[in-house]
Amino acid sequence: MLVKTFEAVDMSEALKMVKAELGPDAMILSSKKERRRGILGFFSKPVVQVTAALEVRQQRPAANPYREEQERHRSAKEELENSMLAPLARELKDLRDKVEMLSRREPAPESFDSRKEASAPQAAPEVAVKPPQEKAPFNPKAIPKQDLEEMKQLLFKTLAANGAGTAEAATTKREVAEALKAKVAAAVSGEKPLSGRAGGLRQALRTIVNDLHRKGLERGAVRTLMEQVRPEASKGGTVDTLRESLPSAFANVIKCAGPLTLKKSAPRIIALVGPTGVGKTTTVAKLAALYALRDGHRAALITIDNFRVGAVEQLKTYARIMGLPLEVAATPAELEAAIELHGDKELILIDTAGRSPKDQEKIDELKGFLESRFAIEIHLCLAATTRDREVQDIVERFGILPVSRVIFTKLDESESFGSIVNAHLRTKFPLSYFTTGQRVPEDLEIATAGRLAGLVLGESKQ
Repeated sequence: MLVKTFEAVDMSEALKMVKAELGPDAMILSSKKERRRGILGFFSKPVVQVTAALEVRQQRPAANPYREEQERHRSAKEELENSMLAPLARELKDLRDKVEMLSRREPAPESFDSRKEASAPQAAPEVAVKPPQEKAPFNPKAIPKQDLEEMKQLLFKTLAANGAGTAEAATTKREVAEALKAKVAAAVSGEKPLSGRAGGLRQALRTIVNDLHRKGLERGAVRTLMEQVRPEASKGGTVDTLRESLPSAFANVIKCAGPLTLKKSAPRIIALVGPTGVGKTTTVAKLAALYALRDGHRAALITIDNFRVGAVEQLKTYARIMGLPLEVAATPAELEAAIELHGDKELILIDTAGRSPKDQEKIDELKGFLESRFAIEIHLCLAATTRDREVQDIVERFGILPVSRVIFTKLDESESFGSIVNAHLRTKFPLSYFTTGQRVPEDLEIATAGRLAGLVLGESKQ
């Protein structure tokens, strides 16, 4: 190891000297500042002293540049194959063996365990019953020659891609291997061969399924929608025709509640509940403006949100602008008194405090507020920006309340809407409204299956 000390007027200059003489790999061992005395003890000046070290490695003998280039190329190729292609190697070997077996028209060999069990003496059953859904044994001779040729071509193409060490070749190999795997699996299982129109249809269905998964729909939701697409698929549809049938599939499985219907004889009482920050107060104001200002219904507002700073003032501002009465209730008894006070109204909207889904005590307290002698409908507010797993947890925690409908807010802030479909199909709660911004009441719209289909499929976001 080479150790050397440098002196300079400041640290920056010292580091430049270290780098210039020892190179960028040098290590700083120590540094200190001191003052050097000048002439006759006067004119002293500061000095930075830096001690640096460089590990001296033994130089290898000069190698053949051509050989080094070959080694680098081989290492890069091996690294690419190990990272991208190696996971398919074993699968390709199995596929090649199966294709060769199919080409020879020979049945698959029995395993050692199956031969051992067959040779072992066993007591004959009293009654031999054949399962009604048992499939016929695999017969290689039943596979059309066209399918065998397609399998061979796919195998040759895959093996050819294996020799090229590029990312494009790796992608080609993976795609071709998947196609080959599907054909061999279908042949061995006795399914209808993947050729011609049937093969194209199955590929179209697979494309639609993958698209729905990428849009955030979970497996159960995709399965439900594909059941609705099946009639169109039975006609031999393409990817485009199957996509065109998806809005109808959404309409068949998504249940929406439609607009609120009000009666003059008795008020409809609606309480909005949900976690913090989903926009319950703004949504209450939008509903009030929609039905009171636009449609001329008699309405009143009640808030039991005494926890959030400024919550009451925010709703008071909305009530003053719209000319609506506002009551503040701190106890269940005060809530019932406020409802009774406005019994002549057609619509009573109740704003509640946001509750964390992890705070079960607060949710139980909210339940005590809303268990009233009056018929209070509970609408659960969920933000479209919430992750799917968190939506599921919120729905489960607030499930102790008699939720009748769900409102999804903040659609304007979300990039994916699959969680709305997933939550709806899991809970079966009808969708009532979507909110798409902060404007009152413009950014409130009635939830429809067509609107949701457009959001999920990417046709519109606003």
